Amino acid sequence: MAEQRRQYVYGLHAVAAVLERAPERCLEIWIAAARDDQRMRDIKEHARVAGTRVQSVTPDRLAALVGGAHQGVVASVRPAKPWDERDLLAALEKLQVDPLLLVLDGVTDPHNLGACLRTADAAGVHAVVIPRDRAAAVDGVVRKVAAGAAESVPVASVTNLASTLDRLKERRIWIAGAAGDAPQTLYAADLRRPLALVLGAEGTGMRRLTRERCDFLIRIPMAGAVESLNVSVAAGVALYEARRQRLG
Repeated sequence: MAEQRRQYVYGLHAVAAVLERAPERCLEIWIAAARDDQRMRDIKEHARVAGTRVQSVTPDRLAALVGGAHQGVVASVRPAKPWDERDLLAALEKLQVDPLLLVLDGVTDPHNLGACLRTADAAGVHAVVIPRDRAAAVDGVVRKVAAGAAESVPVASVTNLASTLDRLKERRIWIAGAAGDAPQTLYAADLRRPLALVLGAEGTGMRRLTRERCDFLIRIPMAGAVESLNVSVAAGVALYEARRQRLG
């Protein structure tokens, strides 16, 4: 298979998630010969059931494929069909509950994107929206950091983020932007409604056109000396406040 038609997924959680949720995408798995613990045996059994070929190789072979953070296992997979704006809107039409979306405007660090996906999965987010340009894409690093969440949380990569926010507003989804200068705190805002929570890149925040689309702005109160939080931490704080309000 041509190299551009495959992706490498690595790390115990990420490979296990593909085998459990989309085994038909798995083409081949390489496992470090020295690894024979229960987690690796589980991966081998899932691969056997899925009919996926497993090879024992040296750690150096794994490192040559993906670098050093492989945890002893690498899978070659068919890329999942990426979502675009049309897929996102179609999925929203099928929801039977108020949507909760996470929108990331210009997050370029794949580790931050992966951590945001992991948090989004835990908080029950229905989809994550990212711009196609000038932002991190869902690659092997993101999947490793997301620890399986990249296989369960849909990610819509859109050409024009401001336009997509307009489409969401037309569907009566409220756009809440996180900003340090917002007039109200996260805890004073009503987050029980159909909601898209927007976070910008660290340092620069949301772009002007993105901010102009927001129906209201919220801020996380800061009690210490630092002025802002890592974007994945901020996403966790805000998403779980939204979840707390919805459960309440």
